[in-house]
Amino acid sequence: MRFFSHTWHRLLFLAAILLALSACGGGKEDAPAAESTGAESGAAEPAEAAQAGEVDVDSVAQEYVKLVLELGNHDKSYVDAYYGPQAWKDEAADSEATPAEVAGRAGELMQQLPQEIAADGAIENLRAHYLKTQLRAVQAHAQSLAGGGKPSFAKEAQLLYDTQPPRQDFSEFEPVLAELDELLPGEQPLHIRVQEFRKQFEIPADKLEAVFDAAIDACRERTRKHIPLPNNENFVLEYVTDKPWSGYNWYQGKAQSLIQVNSELPIMIDRAIDLGCHEGYPGHHTYNALLEDELTNKRGWVEYSVYPLFSPQSLIAEGSANYGIDLAFPGEEKTRFEKEVLYPLAGLDPTEAEKYDRVLELIAKLSFAGNEVARQYIDGEIDGDQVVELFQQYSLMSPEKAAQRKRFVDAYGAYVINYNWGKQLVKEYVEEGAVSQDERWQRFGRLLSSPRLPSSLNW
Repeated sequence: MRFFSHTWHRLLFLAAILLALSACGGGKEDAPAAESTGAESGAAEPAEAAQAGEVDVDSVAQEYVKLVLELGNHDKSYVDAYYGPQAWKDEAADSEATPAEVAGRAGELMQQLPQEIAADGAIENLRAHYLKTQLRAVQAHAQSLAGGGKPSFAKEAQLLYDTQPPRQDFSEFEPVLAELDELLPGEQPLHIRVQEFRKQFEIPADKLEAVFDAAIDACRERTRKHIPLPNNENFVLEYVTDKPWSGYNWYQGKAQSLIQVNSELPIMIDRAIDLGCHEGYPGHHTYNALLEDELTNKRGWVEYSVYPLFSPQSLIAEGSANYGIDLAFPGEEKTRFEKEVLYPLAGLDPTEAEKYDRVLELIAKLSFAGNEVARQYIDGEIDGDQVVELFQQYSLMSPEKAAQRKRFVDAYGAYVINYNWGKQLVKEYVEEGAVSQDERWQRFGRLLSSPRLPSSLNW
């Protein structure tokens, strides 16, 4: 999918003149070359101002927030959180701007930002890079909603999430499947054997609240030891059904969240800590509270008062939330806590807890197979029935869970990469040069309080 405009050619011509008259370079930050800026004919002046360093970043940030809210009129899933001025929300709700117009304005705002941003880790440069990269995602999503067509899996990953996940062949997962086949012998298909084995670890419905409360308390306690949280932070926990996800954090602002757990399908004992960390501590609730406190409240950066779901920020959010599980419960600590605290609360027998933990470790190694299923589906190589079958075969999901996962891909597309590939990128960032657990927590806390996106993780 390619988008060109006469304005783009005019901007290129202007850039060539500027380069000829000056001794400095002026290449654009890396981005898919075929994407139009969407700028109108008057966008050259802001571009010149950006080159000269006369950039009103606060003004760009304010317009970015309003654009995200306006695009939310055309996609009910898009605005994941907003806690800025109510007047902006009301203004956006009354806006009649089309997705195409939103895409054009996003391009204009991008032109107001510096053409080159120093990758030096300075907080102001990280901010400029954040705005420019997030605006590129706004533009791409708006163009898609405007009828530009559904992009390929790889293009969607790059434009919306600022990354290019690795591709893998299904054959690469066969050794893991073979080990699971040996660990859980039998005549039935492997995914059925896995599900039968997992049934003995299901939390009874009347025990869910007690188990989750204990897990969340432990996640909070471990996080508080390393990351200062706002004194008033809190969240409300709800149980819901008929959702394409297993858990969701709806950040409300002022360090408050609504966390929903989907109880439509059976919930196994391991999910208590996973969801407690991922949705709460040190995951989404912590991330959003720190961004609000450090960037919105202390620095007055309004762009962090809104969270567009289909954006590079989501890779950091989901990746840090998944990595946070391992950070809060490293090594054998998760299994030990489950055996000592959660199994008794759930009324479950912990005899095979270690074996269950090994099964889960192997299943986790299959997570990238799910990315490949999603890629083939989005790129039109397989149909919906094949998606469900492949999720069962390579992700070892139950038919019900596989169908739910297909619904997730239908709703969120390439977003699936943010969980596993995002976790890997966050892990590499946090653990680079960190030799102790305390150092890992420190780097993790800095990440959650900074404007970093996938392409600025190495700044």
